[in-house]
Amino acid sequence: MLDPALVMLCLVILAALLFDYINGFHDTANAIATCVSTRALSVKAAILMAATLNFLGAIAFTKVAKTIGTGIVNPSQLTQMVVLAGVVGAIIWNVITWYYGLPSSSSHAIVGGLIGAVIAHFGPSALLWSGLNKIILALIISPILGTIAGFFFVVLFSRILQHKSPTGVNRGFRRMQIFSAGFMAFSHGTADAQKSMGVITMALLSYGAIPVFDVPIWVKFTCAMAMAIGTAAGGWRIIKTVGRDFVKLQPMTGFSVDSASTCVIMGASLLGLPTSTTHVVTSSILGVGLSKSLTAVNWKVAQRILTAWVLTIPAAALVAYLTYQVLSPLLGK
Repeated sequence: MLDPALVMLCLVILAALLFDYINGFHDTANAIATCVSTRALSVKAAILMAATLNFLGAIAFTKVAKTIGTGIVNPSQLTQMVVLAGVVGAIIWNVITWYYGLPSSSSHAIVGGLIGAVIAHFGPSALLWSGLNKIILALIISPILGTIAGFFFVVLFSRILQHKSPTGVNRGFRRMQIFSAGFMAFSHGTADAQKSMGVITMALLSYGAIPVFDVPIWVKFTCAMAMAIGTAAGGWRIIKTVGRDFVKLQPMTGFSVDSASTCVIMGASLLGLPTSTTHVVTSSILGVGLSKSLTAVNWKVAQRILTAWVLTIPAAALVAYLTYQVLSPLLGK
């Protein structure tokens, strides 16, 4: 007879890998929307590059995984059902926002999902508010830094190259943008695949398969592979929203967006702070648009994006809360 606890662990792992897969195609736009928008790369070539570098970035760091796995709730208090409900809630919200082409944050979704599931099982007192404050503060500050960095890079390049031929500048930056988009894809892997690694490691610790919170090698590789496969599946709906509808980009401004985003995301990953690549990239694009004029930004699209940002954590928490209420009678707590 199968061990019910082992079955639950397998369900959690499968759900976390599915979340990583969805994260891959949901957030593909973060790394490649700018180079597709400026025609530096075709959609197929950009997605292939992003998938490869997402994989490499995902296996390079684990600090963010530890922050997610130990900063929301004490892993030793978790049940498999709580983790499963949290991940499923995040998946459902990601699919909804993907369907409508909204670049919401997978990072916010998994944080919100875990919060909702923990509240459903334990109540709000079980949440580690000191860790949550750190996580949420990082998620709030990073878009502000992205906006500032995007604005700064465009102004810097514009002044340095103000006497150069626009045609020559665009040709040069179009080539450079392939490298900047590659670094952006790598940084996306260092940030986003870590969330599922943290979730699976939480589940393994709860089951008793590992003695302390330490991400196993096989978890790194499976999460990295799931994200890479998801990235290869593409995410054209969100690529269109971020790369074409929000702010019209040129090769120089696209390079500025990638450079600004990579600096913010990689810096946060090295510190173990979770960031939303969606938030950072779109805020960097906003900074680029603001460097031109207020009218360079499509404010209707900006409003849709902002709405998705604000709603994601509470919406994912609510979905996870309801998911727990539905699944716990069926599968046990």
